Formats: sequence, structure tokens, C-alpha cells
Amino acid sequence: MAAESLRSEFLCSLTGFVAPARDVGATPRGTRRFYPAIGGSFEGPRLRGEVLPDGGDWLLLRPDGVFEQDVRITLKTDDGAFIYVRYAGMRHGPPEVMARLAQGETVDPSEYYFRVAPVFETGADRYAWLNNILAVGVGERLPPNMVRYTIFEIL
Repeated sequence: MAAESLRSEFLCSLTGFVAPARDVGATPRGTRRFYPAIGGSFEGPRLRGEVLPDGGDWLLLRPDGVFEQDVRITLKTDDGAFIYVRYAGMRHGPPEVMARLAQGETVDPSEYYFRVAPVFETGADRYAWLNNILAVGVGERLPPNMVRYTIFEIL
């Protein structure tokens, strides 16, 4: 059986806002910070709505300079359904690019690697298909407290 290329389809764009970091400090795995989610929105051909202010990002800066994301958020669709989303992700790039991001500059996302793998969970029948898909997203960090993802369903 020959290997097949992955195919994807645009699922949605998601923009999130976070509060200032709570610094957990240096841990055996790296420097841990928690960024509380304070809102946002998402929109795609089959779903749209808001990011609720009840989750966050447990960000780990590893000793090798890679940021590991551990995010959990709740989405509320424009028709009232709730969708729990968790995702892991990684962000890294050349030291000078990462320094510009850290200083709050807007940096073209082509200059650094920022990928996430969201998993969706809902009890809403009309969105039950989300429970059965794999997705990946390309991220962009925007100052001062914003992140934007373009998320694709893997077919």
C-alpha cells in the first residue's frame, strides 16, 4: 500500500487574548508561565463564536529555547453550544527573531515556527463531528497579548 499525502481543509481562524503571565518560575523542565485566557473569537465555514475567559496557556520555556504550549479553552458558538479545546504546540526560531517577539515587536510568522494540534470535545449534536477529527494550526503571536491561529482539519 502506497503512502498517501495528507490533505487538509480550512476549519477556522481563532484569535485569543491573554492576561499578563503568572510566573511559576524555573522548574526541572524549564521556566513555566501561566497566561490566563481573557477572550477572543473564532470563525470558519461550519462554526463561529467566542473564546470564553476561563482557560489559559501553561507555557514552558525549555532550556533549548523552545516554547511548549499546553492550552485549554472553552469556545461558545454563535448558536449557544460549548466546545472544549485543548492543544499542545511549539514555538521556536532564530534567537534574534525570538528576542524581537519577546520585546513585543510584530514579527512575520514566516520567520519562526509556531504550530499547534487542537483536539475538540463537545456534547452538542450539531458539532459532534468535531469529536472525531484531527486538526493542526499555524500560529502567530501578536503584541501585546494576542495570538492568532489558522486551523485546518486533517482529512
